[in-house]
Order: sequence, then C-alpha cells, then structure tokens
Amino acid sequence: MSQRAAMGYSDLRLIDRLFRQVRPYALYIIGILGVSLLATPLALLSPVPIKMVVDNVLGGKPLPESVQAMLPAEATTSSAILAMAIGLLLLVTLLEQLQGLANSLLRTYTGEKMVLGFRAQLFRHVQRLSLVYHDRKGTADAAYRILWDTEAVRSVAVDTLPSLITAVFTLASMVYVVFRIDRQLALVALAVSPFLFILSRAHRTRLRKQSRETKKLESAALAVVQEVLASLRVVKAFGQEDREQERFVDRSAQGMRARIRYTVTEGGLGLLLGMTTALGTAAVLWIGVRNIQAGTLTLGSLLLVLGYLSQLYGPLNTLSRSSTRLQSSLASAERAYALLDQDPTSMTGPARGR
Repeated sequence: MSQRAAMGYSDLRLIDRLFRQVRPYALYIIGILGVSLLATPLALLSPVPIKMVVDNVLGGKPLPESVQAMLPAEATTSSAILAMAIGLLLLVTLLEQLQGLANSLLRTYTGEKMVLGFRAQLFRHVQRLSLVYHDRKGTADAAYRILWDTEAVRSVAVDTLPSLITAVFTLASMVYVVFRIDRQLALVALAVSPFLFILSRAHRTRLRKQSRETKKLESAALAVVQEVLASLRVVKAFGQEDREQERFVDRSAQGMRARIRYTVTEGGLGLLLGMTTALGTAAVLWIGVRNIQAGTLTLGSLLLVLGYLSQLYGPLNTLSRSSTRLQSSLASAERAYALLDQDPTSMTGPARGR
C-alpha cells in the first residue's frame, strides 16, 4: 500500500475531492475546454498554406476538385492560389493568437478564483484549530499549505483536465488526417507512442516522491524564518543571529537541492521523450523521401505530414507528462486536505465527514 493510501488519501479520493471543490466553477471549466478545443481545427489548417505553395503554385498541380468547385475560374491561377495561401496563413495566425489570448485570460481568471476560494476555506478552518495544535505544529507549515498547496485546484481543474481532453481530441484528429494522407507514415509515427507512456510511467513514482520531499523542506525553511521573527528579541539578546542564519541557510539549501533533483529528473524525462519523438520524425522523413522518389507521395504532402506530426507528438507528450504533473498536484492536494481534515477539537485525529 502506498504512503498516500495508507493515510487515507488515495489518488482517486483526492481527485474526487478536487472535482467537488471546483464544482461551482463548472461553467468556467466548460468555457476553458471549449476555447481550448478551437486549437485543433486551427492546427489542422496551419500547414495547409505551405502545401498549397509547394504543390499548387511551385509544382503546378491543380487544386482538389472539391475546392475548385467552390472557386471561380480566375481564382485557380498560380497567382490567385499564392494570394489565397498567404491570406490563409495570416488568417490562421490571427485566429491562433486570439484563441491563445482568450484561453490564457479565461484560465487565469478561473484559476485565481478557485485558488482564492480554497485558500479562504483553509484559512477559516486553521483559525478554528486549537491553540494546542498550533503550539505543537507551529504556524509556518499551515501558512505554506494555505499559500502554495492550494494551487493544486488550479493545476488539476484548469491546467491538467482541459489539456488532457484537448490532447485526446487533437491526437484523434491528427491521426485521422495523417492516415488519410499516407497510412504507412501514420503507422510509423504512432509506433513510438507506447515508449512515451512507458517512460512517463517509469518516472512517475520518483517525481511524486521528490515533489513531496521538496514541499516538506520548503515548509521547514519557512518555519525557521517565522520562528526567528517571532522571537527576534530573544535572538538578539543572546546573540544568536549567526546561528539562526546558518540554520536558515542549511534548511534552504536542502530545499534547493531537492528542487534541483526534481528538475533533473523531470528534465531527464523530457530529454527521453524528445529523443523518442525525434526518432519517430526521422523515420517518417526517411520513408516519406523514399515514397516521393517512388512517385507515390508529393513533396507538399510530405511537408503537410511533417507539419501535422509536430501537432501529433505534442498531444502524445502532453498525455505522457500529465501523469507526472498530476502526481505533483496530488502531493499538494494531499497536504492541503490533511490540514483541512484536522478536527478543531482534537490534536490527533482528522475531522470526520470530509
């Protein structure tokens, strides 16, 4: 049994509590999801102007019959197609920027409201805890949980959940389109996906443990600051400034080393994921060039596939990394709910019915 499960905070229970925590913001979350999903059709359109220029302007190939049927005859010349490609490029870029701006504003507003509400709830509960609890536990750890661990609601509901749903939708769209262009290239591109999830799963436990350790050490450093400032007259009276300075630096250095270890582990995972997707891209490029030489694929189609490939590997990386990000968020949620579950009338047991 994991440490979290042994404490009564299984992953599923934490996720359920977080979802109940953010239920009043359901409409905002739906809005974020809707705006995020707009990125998928824009991503599908972004490589199209390059294909039009390469195949239809430089290569002299006619536009697809379905497209020609919607255009007047004078719009099918090379100059007209080039103008359309440039116009489409500018339009897609503008829409992408507007979508990104709307997504950022909505995420920021919703996330801040969620975190503020959770902080207020936790702060109100901390004030109700007994003086015995605060005398024994100190106040620095509670302050850290109120200010920083409450960010878990934003991470799960605003960052992780919409990103996961958008990644699945985008991935399905990109796979379908690439299969329509060239089935062989699509299969080669997807061949690396199992390795991405294996790498992510192998790093998940280590990152969760390191995240929990980092938060504990950061809280300990904050405790030193609060203790010294609360008893500054005593520290000065006994000339203990240097001793307290060393104690603070030592605790802070431990937290710094923990953060570096976490960053190294996370960076190592990113490196492995990047190299895996690079191998997939290299394989697609190799086979695509062979198909062009054999006359079964146009250069524009290969460029289109490569453009979609970056959009395809992005969601795969998002899905692979989401489990590690989620574990860090759950470590914070675990600490916040552990404080919220403290019974105000007791020092030891958690409050019931939460």
